[in-house]
Amino acid sequence: MNKDFIKETLDTVVFVIIALIIIRFFICEVRWIPSASMKPTLTEGDRVFIERMSRFYTSPNRGDIMVFYPPETQLKKTPFAVFARLTGLFCKDVAFIKRVIGLPGEKFEVRHNDDGSTDILINDVPLKEPYIMDRYEYPLCNEQMLCGPIVLGEDEYFMMGDNRGHSSDSRYWGVLKKQRFIGRAKLLFWPFTRFKYFEKKEY
Repeated sequence: MNKDFIKETLDTVVFVIIALIIIRFFICEVRWIPSASMKPTLTEGDRVFIERMSRFYTSPNRGDIMVFYPPETQLKKTPFAVFARLTGLFCKDVAFIKRVIGLPGEKFEVRHNDDGSTDILINDVPLKEPYIMDRYEYPLCNEQMLCGPIVLGEDEYFMMGDNRGHSSDSRYWGVLKKQRFIGRAKLLFWPFTRFKYFEKKEY
């Protein structure tokens, strides 16, 4: 086999890998939604465009839909594991997608009301949440759950799914550190009938 052909092929492969790393780590990626935890905003099978660049110069806002590694995901630092995360090839690290509800420095609390509904209180004020599935579909808080009242640390976020009755979120695994964010959901592009742009909006 011609040596020039081999060299050209290797150069092309290396270029593609480097370009993939740059695009995926610094700019954007596509994610598939595997569960119903974000209904009605996102549902199983949706394809979402994830923007990654802004995490280098800004912090998440309340209401942002973020992809992240939950605290229970142990991020290995072996060369292969790092390569897999950078390129998305053979990556087995579990990532979640949830909404930012509580911000650093805020007082957070889940409050169950007498009429069976549930409110999220931020600094003792009920949060308006037009995006959630149902205010009446909440599991009752218990000693194993983090429902507050708590004051979030300077680098801590409280994450919740919009389908509050069927979401593994910060109530179960705790607050999230900023460095575990991967990127922000910007666009639901498939199926096309559900096409939606997620505006930057704080509730």
